[in-house]
Amino acid sequence: MTRTNDLAPQPGELRVLHIEDNELDAELVAQALRRGGFSAVVVIVQAEAEFERELRAHPPDIVLADYNLPQWKGIDALEVLRREGLDIPLILVSGALGDVTAVECIKRGATDYVLKDGLARLPEAVRRALRERALHRLRRQAEEDLARKVAELAAQKFALDQHAIVAVTDVQGTITYVNEKFCAISQYSAHELLGHNHRIVSSGYHPKEFFQRMYQTIASGQVWHGEIRNRAKDGSFYWVDATIVPFLGADGKPQQYIAIRTDITERKRAEDEIRQLNDKLQQRVAELARSNADLEQFAYVASHDLQEPLRMVAAYTQLLAERYRGKLDANADKFISYASEGALRMQTLIQDLLAFSRVGRNGAGCLLVDCNAVLEEVLANLGPAIRESAARVAQASLPEVWADRLQLTQVFQNLIGNALKFRGQDPPAISVQAEKTGEQWLFSVSDNGIGIAPESAENIFVVFQRLHTRTEYPGNGIGLAICKKIVERRGGKIWVEAQPGHGSIFRFTLPCEAPVEQELGGEKLSKSATASNAGR
Repeated sequence: MTRTNDLAPQPGELRVLHIEDNELDAELVAQALRRGGFSAVVVIVQAEAEFERELRAHPPDIVLADYNLPQWKGIDALEVLRREGLDIPLILVSGALGDVTAVECIKRGATDYVLKDGLARLPEAVRRALRERALHRLRRQAEEDLARKVAELAAQKFALDQHAIVAVTDVQGTITYVNEKFCAISQYSAHELLGHNHRIVSSGYHPKEFFQRMYQTIASGQVWHGEIRNRAKDGSFYWVDATIVPFLGADGKPQQYIAIRTDITERKRAEDEIRQLNDKLQQRVAELARSNADLEQFAYVASHDLQEPLRMVAAYTQLLAERYRGKLDANADKFISYASEGALRMQTLIQDLLAFSRVGRNGAGCLLVDCNAVLEEVLANLGPAIRESAARVAQASLPEVWADRLQLTQVFQNLIGNALKFRGQDPPAISVQAEKTGEQWLFSVSDNGIGIAPESAENIFVVFQRLHTRTEYPGNGIGLAICKKIVERRGGKIWVEAQPGHGSIFRFTLPCEAPVEQELGGEKLSKSATASNAGR
């Protein structure tokens, strides 16, 4: 129980500074504390200088002092405690101590006294002293808090009266003070409010649990802050931003509450309007998504169902051309040729439309795809065209991205295929690069081809938009539209940077992170894709 001065107490231990010159008596006191259930660090001192030094180095929880010492009296330790400004209880533990002396010591400030032949009472005396000290400190803190709040409110009274809505109630909620601002916004006079419960302005808007939480907070002595809808005398509603401050009494419990409010009715009205507009916008987005889904479904069904009758028309016009070529007049051969060519062209258009409508319908889902492997497959597919045009394709190391592998292959194949198709007089020189920019990968496919006029940079991504006739370059203008649809469904963007005769650079972005799937209009779209579409 007794320890040297350099040992610090552990959590939950009691630090005791014992003024005693008899080691046996000190040990008996330590045993009494131990039997009473205390775990304590007891430091023993004898002289006043030693007591003062230990007091400053390690302030104790309690001081035990023998009354008679060779060099000074233990009761004189009270003067040292006062001089140091310490609120530490002192209990006299002494031998014979007359009643008059004991009373005098209590008057001077001793918390209690215990005779050495009655040490069994010491643990309870210590506990009572510690409880009294705790209550004294709590009361003093409450008084300081109250004084500070009163001073702050007094300093702010003019400002509050001029700008804030102020009311004071007792702990039962009865209004004891209101300022003019409160009367103005509630439309009640001060006479109509004073003495009435604050529920006089209740709107019935908030659930019972809302006020239960508020009362629990302020009843525990804590400040509450929140937004409340109230009802004025004429039945209209108004919103306030309210702060309720409890005033604590000497017992540490709330005695009254001051509520300081700010009128936020206009702000809440604006928030409601914005919320309604957002709801309408969400409904509109859902309607557009459903409309787009219906259009895609129609395009898919129409293009799919038209293939069989068109195949029959194409087959029979070709049969007519083969069987009756040269047997009818020149006009008949020409007309049959026109019909056959038109049927084949219509077949190609419908197949392209079917391919466009299939984007997003038959995808394999979003997986981590190695773009290097994808590009290797694309170059193998385009091998004959690359060799025929003597093209050179340079590529940097490409990343892995979250995508549908088949659709990503389609994007690279369409872009590189266009570079081979729309080439200039020199052999095609194509470069495929990628770099990370923030949370996205930026891909670029550049060439030295015929280029594109700036005014056509947007139109080339529209379905069936062509910049050249079919006699100049084959195709129906569907490839870039498919690229755009694939990229945007993955949350990216695609665009072109080009000048006529100076080649083109097609750039597109894809998110680095895996998309979070969400349902919209019956389809699964990535969160990033939704954000991309909303931004256009």
